[in-house]
Amino acid sequence: MAFQRSHRLNLLRLVVLLLVALAGIKFLFRDSFTLELHKHVSKDSEFWGDAGDTSQDTGPQSQALEVPAAKITAPRQEPGQQVPRDVSATEMRLVHLDLKGAAPRVSYLEQVRVPRGLVGGAGEGHAEARPVLSLPAEPTLPTPQVFPLLSQLGANGILIEYEDMFPFKGELEILRSPYAYSEEDIERIQQLAELHKLEVVPLVQTFGHVEFILKHEKYQHLREVERFPNSFNPHVPDTLALLKSILSQVMEKHRRSTWIHIGADEVFHLGEGMDSKNWMSHNKGDTGTMYLKHIKEVLGFIAAQYWGLRVLMWDDMLRKISAGALRESGIAKHVSPVVWFYAPDFEAEQIGPFLAKYAESGFEAVWFASAFKGTTGPAQSWPPLSYHLKNHLSWLKVMQALPRLAPLRCQGIVLTGWQRYDHYSVLCELLPVGIPSLAVCLQTLVNGGFTEETKRKVLDTLGFQSMQLEQSTCEGRGAFPGVEIYHMVEQVNSHLKESILKALEEESAIKGWFSPYHRKRQFGNPRNLESFGSKERAGPPPALPPPGSMRTGRVSSMTCVPTWRGSTSPTRWRSGWRRTSTPTWTSCGTWCGTTGPSSASTPGPR
Repeated sequence: MAFQRSHRLNLLRLVVLLLVALAGIKFLFRDSFTLELHKHVSKDSEFWGDAGDTSQDTGPQSQALEVPAAKITAPRQEPGQQVPRDVSATEMRLVHLDLKGAAPRVSYLEQVRVPRGLVGGAGEGHAEARPVLSLPAEPTLPTPQVFPLLSQLGANGILIEYEDMFPFKGELEILRSPYAYSEEDIERIQQLAELHKLEVVPLVQTFGHVEFILKHEKYQHLREVERFPNSFNPHVPDTLALLKSILSQVMEKHRRSTWIHIGADEVFHLGEGMDSKNWMSHNKGDTGTMYLKHIKEVLGFIAAQYWGLRVLMWDDMLRKISAGALRESGIAKHVSPVVWFYAPDFEAEQIGPFLAKYAESGFEAVWFASAFKGTTGPAQSWPPLSYHLKNHLSWLKVMQALPRLAPLRCQGIVLTGWQRYDHYSVLCELLPVGIPSLAVCLQTLVNGGFTEETKRKVLDTLGFQSMQLEQSTCEGRGAFPGVEIYHMVEQVNSHLKESILKALEEESAIKGWFSPYHRKRQFGNPRNLESFGSKERAGPPPALPPPGSMRTGRVSSMTCVPTWRGSTSPTRWRSGWRRTSTPTWTSCGTWCGTTGPSSASTPGPR
């Protein structure tokens, strides 16, 4: 009995020791267990950050403009951990999402099914879903999500230009739109991109095109020219301090990213401010050296704070600077130029001199930038398919000729899709309207040309039956995110627009009781307004206010066509599109902000 009791005690001790040992092993290697579980859940993902990347908001930051001393570095490589893939030797195809106008809600990016005949659904500020225009009623059809569609068409990254749609906080909260994305939205966008193997590259303007910052009285002292909000004064210390704070907040929410784009294009009026004139006089410099000085300061901050982060910048300002000045500045070690050109027909030899100069200046790699929408007019509503296709065919010629043009490596191309020419302009083509153009352009790059086979894949992917490039039309119902918006704008562009303009110019009754004065002040006689709808039109009649919506001669809504711009009623915003707080001119010439845009300069497409 004593022997059996002793044997049982020894067995019990052994079991206890084993349990303690297992607990110790689990404690010591808990990070590896967590990582392996994460990898099992999203085993197809190739973009990984640190386990602590998705940190919680800890409240407003310090009121100071200077950034914290702590650095955000590239993820550490631990045993068994998957690190971000090296994209340095991969030809990237980035789709540009310009969010400074008509920014899509996250729900649009996640969209799976869309009811036919409806533009939006309940939720997210919509009291109800209502049909707009006259689309034939059909049952709900499956619609692919946006990010998997981009991946399917050949994209492997997205370039996100947030502007005032980023959830700035603390001292920078004044910069965010009332309709800006939340921090949770930013994280969800990155998760969706990661799920579909799309590299996320944030774009932060650091020199020009900073109207969304310099329009605020708080930052007016940072303007290069006091009366223009376009560009920073690089000589005021607060400029760099502000940029450090902006870059820090954006990168804090993009720890997975291996690239960042610092913009720096079209720095209008640089050298015209008194500080710049004094600097050039005392330093015997020119605008080129002054430009490079500021870019070096921005790049120096990024290199010091974010080890391993690759940097892109638009190249147009570099074209004006000599190879000697570029080489002496040393920026080639820290940034890659993105050469942009949006014309439909150009030769490789037109780009060759810029490429040769960049190679001579010390750059080893270069990017290109084409356009699938937003470059044929500041108020363009319908993208010309043939125009944008020819632009991409021209870029294919440049890529093929690159080895003989310059000893540079092409790292990728950005397919830009501008939504506004700048912060104060009206909207260009909406994103859903530009998706067929984007599909044509992406597939052209992937296949090295636009063949009948390529055309068939585009049609099958988008759910169309046929496509007429020269007429910029697609036949069929379509099955892609926002296809209802596409068809509505098509009706407006092809039918309503011409008939309404003709009526406004030729109908004496409309000229007398529905003039710009009446539309601007939303004022009119209900008797006359109700009679307009009965007049014959070449297309469907404009959406006039229903009976009973008028109060003391004032109409609650006098919009003739669907609008996605800043509206007084959130119910006009459908299909997941956000309103923005950006001042803009509406189609009837009404200013929706407090001040009008500057007429001093009219920038072309970027």
